[in-house]
Amino acid sequence: MNKYIIVNKPEDWKLTLDNITIISAQTYLTHPDFAKLKNARIFNLCKDYSYQSKGYYVSLLAEARGHLATPTVKNIVDLRAPKLVKIVSEEFDDLIQISLKGIKSQEFTLSIYFGQNLARKYKDLSAMFHKHFQIPFLRVRFNFTTKWNIKSIKAISEAEIPPEHIESMHQFAAQYFAKKRYDTPKKTTSEFDLAILVQKDDIAPPSNAKAIKKFIEVAEKLNFYVEIISPKDLSRLSAFDALFIRQSTEVNNEAYAFARKAQQEGIAIIDYPDAILKCCNKVYMAEALNNANIPTPKTIIIHKENIDKVLEVTGLPVVLKSPDSTFSFGVKKANTVVEFQELVTAMLKKSELIIAQEFSPSEYDWRIGILDNKAFYACRYYMAKGHWQIYNWEAKQKNDMDGNADCLPIEKVPKKIINVALRSAKLMGKGLYGIDIKEVGGKPLVIEINDNPNIDFGVEDIYYGEQIYIEILSALKNRLLKK
Repeated sequence: MNKYIIVNKPEDWKLTLDNITIISAQTYLTHPDFAKLKNARIFNLCKDYSYQSKGYYVSLLAEARGHLATPTVKNIVDLRAPKLVKIVSEEFDDLIQISLKGIKSQEFTLSIYFGQNLARKYKDLSAMFHKHFQIPFLRVRFNFTTKWNIKSIKAISEAEIPPEHIESMHQFAAQYFAKKRYDTPKKTTSEFDLAILVQKDDIAPPSNAKAIKKFIEVAEKLNFYVEIISPKDLSRLSAFDALFIRQSTEVNNEAYAFARKAQQEGIAIIDYPDAILKCCNKVYMAEALNNANIPTPKTIIIHKENIDKVLEVTGLPVVLKSPDSTFSFGVKKANTVVEFQELVTAMLKKSELIIAQEFSPSEYDWRIGILDNKAFYACRYYMAKGHWQIYNWEAKQKNDMDGNADCLPIEKVPKKIINVALRSAKLMGKGLYGIDIKEVGGKPLVIEINDNPNIDFGVEDIYYGEQIYIEILSALKNRLLKK
C-alpha cells in the first residue's frame, strides 16, 4: 500500500521514514495523480483541521478517493464537538482518575504524540485518547474540582510542540509508522422507542407538519412508541432505540451530534453520520462521483491556483457551489467573466476549495428516493417560476419560491435514471438518500446526492402514499431486529 504523510510544508518536516512519502497538502489536494491513485493510506499531519481548511479537505478527499485516512473527517468533527468529547471521555473517567491521582496542582496538561506521552505512567491514558480521536498530536487539559475533569481537547500542529519534546515525538512517530496495523463504543408496551428529531422554525425542513404526523401514525402501527425531540434533547437520546432525523443536516449543527451519539450507542438511525459528512460537502461529492465514473455536468474543484483554468472546462454560464450549500443556498450562477471572478474571490475567502459546474438547464430535475440501495419513490421537481433552480429564495411571492412537482411509479422512470441513482447512492453507503439528476440530451447527469431528502406530505408521497412512510420506518425496525 502507498503511504503518504501530508503536511503543510514538507521542508519543515525533518523525519526520515522508510516506505512513506511526505508531501504537501496543496499537492495532495490539487495534483491529478492523487485523485487517480488507488490503495493508499494517508496520514494527515496538517497544522489546521478547522472546517474547510486544507487539513479538513485532505481527510475529506482521501475518503472520497477511497484512501484510508488518519484522522478521518469523523475524527476531526468529533474533536470539535464538545458534547461528543464529553460523551466519549465519560467512557474512561475511571482511567482518568487513576492516571492523574497524586498530582498536587489543580490543573494538568497531557501532550499526546501518536498515542504516547513522554511519561510512561500516562501510557494507558494517552493510548485511550488516541484510540478514540485518532489525532496525531493532541493536547488535553484537565482541571480538578472534586475530581479530575477534562477542560479541553485540542489538536495541535508540529509547530506547537515544545522544542524539548521534538526528539521524543520523532521516536514515537517512527514507532507508529513502523506498525503494520493502525487502530481505527426503558420499555413501554411498544416494541421499540423512536425519537424523531425536528427543529422548530427550520428554514427548510425535510418534512412538513402533515408528513411528521403521518410518520407518527405509521410508526405506532408498527409498534413504535414515538416522541418528537428537539436539538436540546441530546442528553435524552440514550433512552430511545431508534432515531429518525427530520431537521436540516449540516456538519456543524445538532443533527450530526445526534447521529454520531446514536451510532456510538448502537441506536438504529436514519441518517448516518458518515452520510451527513459526505453529502453535506460538495467537494467530497464531486470527487467521489468523478472517481466512480458517474456522469455529471463538467465539474472542477476550484482552488486559488487554478482559477484561470476553470472556464476552459465549464464555459459560461457557470454554476458555483459552496462546499456546504444545501437547498440551493450558497449556489450561484455567473453569466460573465467579471461575475465569475467576483463570486469565486468571495467564496474562496470562506473555503479553501469550492465547486464550479457546467450550467445544464432543464425543465425539471429528477429526484429518485433510495433507501438501503433500493429505489422507492420518484419525483420530478420543476424549476421555480422565472428561475434556473427548483428553489428561488429571493422570490417576492412565497408561491414563487419553488416549482411544481409530480411523482411517477418507479417502473415508469427511464432505467438509465434509476441505474445512475442506485450507483450514486452506493458511494455513500446504506441509508436514505435523494439523488438529483438532470436529463440533458438524453443523458442522465447527477447533480447532487442528498443525505436527508424531503419526505413531504402531498409531494414525495403523491403516488405511493402511505407506503413511503412504511418503507422508511420498516428499515429502522429491521435495523433493530438484526441487532
